[in-house]
Amino acid sequence: MAIELTDELIRLQQASDEAREAVFTGGDPEAWAVWRERAAEVQNAVTAYAKEIGEPRNAVEAALKKAARHPDPQ
Repeated sequence: MAIELTDELIRLQQASDEAREAVFTGGDPEAWAVWRERAAEVQNAVTAYAKEIGEPRNAVEAALKKAARHPDPQ
Protein backbone atom coordinates (compact mmCIF):
# COMPACT_ATOMS: atom_id res chain seq x y z
CA MET A 1 0.00 0.00 0.00
CA ALA A 2 1.36 3.41 -0.95
CA ILE A 3 1.67 6.00 1.77
CA GLU A 4 -0.64 8.95 1.23
CA LEU A 5 1.21 12.18 1.95
CA THR A 6 -0.23 15.57 2.69
CA ASP A 7 0.54 18.64 0.61
CA GLU A 8 1.86 20.26 3.79
CA LEU A 9 4.44 17.51 4.31
CA ILE A 10 5.61 17.83 0.72
CA ARG A 11 5.82 21.60 1.04
CA LEU A 12 7.88 21.28 4.23
CA GLN A 13 10.31 18.87 2.59
CA GLN A 14 10.69 21.10 -0.45
CA ALA A 15 11.39 24.10 1.80
CA SER A 16 14.05 22.08 3.62
CA ASP A 17 15.60 21.02 0.32
CA GLU A 18 15.67 24.64 -0.87
CA ALA A 19 17.32 25.72 2.39
CA ARG A 20 19.93 22.99 1.97
CA GLU A 21 20.66 24.15 -1.55
CA ALA A 22 21.14 27.71 -0.25
CA VAL A 23 23.79 26.44 2.17
CA PHE A 24 25.84 24.90 -0.61
CA THR A 25 25.39 27.61 -3.22
CA GLY A 26 25.21 30.84 -1.27
CA GLY A 27 27.81 30.46 1.42
CA ASP A 28 25.70 32.53 3.83
CA PRO A 29 26.42 31.44 7.43
CA GLU A 30 22.81 32.13 8.38
CA ALA A 31 21.69 29.63 5.74
CA TRP A 32 22.86 26.81 8.02
CA ALA A 33 20.48 27.95 10.76
CA VAL A 34 17.59 28.14 8.30
CA TRP A 35 18.36 24.67 6.97
CA ARG A 36 18.54 23.19 10.49
CA GLU A 37 15.21 24.80 11.35
CA ARG A 38 13.50 23.55 8.20
CA ALA A 39 14.97 20.05 8.62
CA ALA A 40 13.74 19.92 12.21
CA GLU A 41 10.25 20.94 11.08
CA VAL A 42 10.25 18.10 8.53
CA GLN A 43 11.50 15.55 11.04
CA ASN A 44 8.87 16.53 13.61
CA ALA A 45 6.09 16.48 11.02
CA VAL A 46 7.17 13.10 9.65
CA THR A 47 7.31 11.59 13.13
CA ALA A 48 3.84 12.87 14.01
CA TYR A 49 2.32 11.82 10.69
CA ALA A 50 3.83 8.34 10.83
CA LYS A 51 2.37 7.86 14.29
CA GLU A 52 -1.00 9.20 13.11
CA ILE A 53 -1.27 6.80 10.16
CA GLY A 54 0.41 3.84 11.86
CA GLU A 55 3.26 3.50 9.38
CA PRO A 56 6.99 3.18 10.11
CA ARG A 57 8.63 6.57 10.35
CA ASN A 58 11.41 5.67 7.94
CA ALA A 59 8.88 4.53 5.32
CA VAL A 60 7.03 7.85 5.58
CA GLU A 61 10.28 9.78 5.31
CA ALA A 62 11.42 7.82 2.25
CA ALA A 63 8.06 8.29 0.53
CA LEU A 64 8.13 11.99 1.34
CA LYS A 65 11.61 12.56 -0.06
CA LYS A 66 10.68 10.70 -3.24
CA ALA A 67 7.44 12.66 -3.66
CA ALA A 68 9.08 16.04 -2.94
CA ARG A 69 12.15 15.50 -5.09
CA HIS A 70 10.74 13.41 -7.93
CA PRO A 71 7.03 14.23 -8.29
CA ASP A 72 4.96 12.20 -10.69
CA PRO A 73 4.05 14.19 -13.80
CA GLN A 74 0.34 14.83 -13.96
